[in-house]
Amino acid sequence: MSTKKITLLSSDNELFTVDEEAANQSLTIKHLIEDTEPENGVPLPQVHSKILAKVTEYLIKHANEPDNDAAAKEELKNWDDKFLEKVNHETLFDLILAANYLDIKGLLDLTCQTVADLMNGMSVVEVRKLFNIVNDFTPEDEAEVRKRRKRGTKTIGPSNDQANQSNH
Repeated sequence: MSTKKITLLSSDNELFTVDEEAANQSLTIKHLIEDTEPENGVPLPQVHSKILAKVTEYLIKHANEPDNDAAAKEELKNWDDKFLEKVNHETLFDLILAANYLDIKGLLDLTCQTVADLMNGMSVVEVRKLFNIVNDFTPEDEAEVRKRRKRGTKTIGPSNDQANQSNH
């Protein structure tokens, strides 16, 4: 078990220290350590300290994930549920961006699943409101989407008939 400590430097110059085993869950951090061996901390210019604090909390908890221990896996799943329970939407989205940038598959999966669960059962209007998405569809576009949804077509863009006509 590794006891080497890795220091991470947030975008606002706050330092976080974790065991190397925890840090190596992030492929980005792992590669930065291998490539540069930074003396003043691994610089993470895209991750603010507020988010890096949550990321390091996740990394530390998941550093020794159980392989075949069902009770330990269940305990970790419960911890994951509580980890994101009181996180606001802005922080959740920032965690997704950080997990993606840092290449932490488990955290990215967890945060994306949380967003998917949030959206489950929502109407299009509710999803737009949640993500602050402006409706830029024309009434014709909306009618076409509704028509395709009734047919079960999942493509977005010109219908296959329109695409085929433009190829001839």
